Amino acid sequence: MKKLYFLLAFLMLSNLCAYASRVDTIQVPSAVMNKTFKAAIVFPDSYAKSKKDFPVLYLLHGGFGHFDDWLLKTPDKMLVRNLADQYNTIIVMPEGEIFSYYIDSPVDPNSKFETYFIKEVIPFIDSKYRTVKDKKGRLITGLSMGGYGSLYLSTRHPDLFVAAGTMSGALDPNMTTWNLTPERFNGLSKFLEKILGPMTPDSYLPYSIVNMADQIRRNGMPLVMDIGVDDFLLEPNRELHRRLVYNHTAHDYTERPGGHTWDFWQSALPSQLLFFSKVLKVNNTTVE
Repeated sequence: MKKLYFLLAFLMLSNLCAYASRVDTIQVPSAVMNKTFKAAIVFPDSYAKSKKDFPVLYLLHGGFGHFDDWLLKTPDKMLVRNLADQYNTIIVMPEGEIFSYYIDSPVDPNSKFETYFIKEVIPFIDSKYRTVKDKKGRLITGLSMGGYGSLYLSTRHPDLFVAAGTMSGALDPNMTTWNLTPERFNGLSKFLEKILGPMTPDSYLPYSIVNMADQIRRNGMPLVMDIGVDDFLLEPNRELHRRLVYNHTAHDYTERPGGHTWDFWQSALPSQLLFFSKVLKVNNTTVE
């Protein structure tokens, strides 16, 4: 019996040692919104053992979610921690509230998440931790609303990011392109109108990633896209892909089995980290 107890204790200790990354919840103040938001930050085990500067991946959550979704909702709760260790990358998960779209709202003066992220979150992280304080070591991706946010922010601020990704991205706020039931369309419209105003044929065009295809081409930033074939956002993703092919923009586009689910995002994130690791190697910003 004692041997069995010690064996179980050893296995538990070995399992803990295998997940050596550290997770902190931090407070990131916002002067532009006069509020403080939480963020989760995952440090690879190598961070404590090295004096080097580390690349940073900003990992954005989706609509109706919060900063800790990627830690709490994936089937494998160790997913983000394992990836931070595997790729020696700091992973930051900031708060985007339930439906901010990571933009500066033209109709709600209290929702300024583009300014918050660009002017406050990134400088805060760079000031507190050993990061690569240059676009060559800064990555961004996210799911759904966060997939939109990652492309919106990186397209508008190409001086800050070396590569960007999107998973099941809500890439066109014109929801007539989404595969929704009338009831769900009406429900989501109310949330979108709170930050963008009433939907008209032209009002949402400046906020559509699909309509930013030429700007994405001019930026020349490495881009990776993942979408499930059963996702209600499939068509906007296909349309952006078509436009990028048409204007000869190099990008990595994958349709894989799955829908708008955590199972899908859990399978997509590792492939995106692999894509990003190759970009970091080209820019000599990996930590070996």
